[in-house]
Amino acid sequence: MGRAGVTRGNGGTAVPHTTVDLWPVPDVLAYLAGTWRVTRSVRDLAGGDEGTFAGTTVFGPLEGGGLLHRESGTFTWRGVARPAERTLRFLPGARPGTADVRFADGRPFHDLDLSRGRHVADHPCAADLYRGEFTVRDEDHWRTVWRVRGPAKDLVLTTGYAREG
Repeated sequence: MGRAGVTRGNGGTAVPHTTVDLWPVPDVLAYLAGTWRVTRSVRDLAGGDEGTFAGTTVFGPLEGGGLLHRESGTFTWRGVARPAERTLRFLPGARPGTADVRFADGRPFHDLDLSRGRHVADHPCAADLYRGEFTVRDEDHWRTVWRVRGPAKDLVLTTGYAREG
């Protein structure tokens, strides 16, 4: 099967990945359009707590071009389940087939280029750094792994997406 490897992401930090089973995506926005089942694990490496999220993400058309990402479901942390949601904007990127991901209020989040089936993106947030690895497994499955490090956080968030319908 696949062999594990390490790639140097932005800033030279090692990012583990699998070197096979990647699905190149020539057009990120066309690939993401639709409804996805979402499962996420959240691990607090400093405190040892673990949580989960289960729900749905809908990538629908955005006026003016791009996609509106609406995620909703249930987040369970320390045994307490509560509703959770977030909204992002996936706009056409600087190069054809890529995306410029923005928060709901328009602030920049990260770029996204899945033309090789894998992408690493950074997002500084105050003194913390979010480093995301995006991998596409096939036409109906992709995942993200966000590693968050800094004085306020030490987390790993792993999210699996499976296309509905």
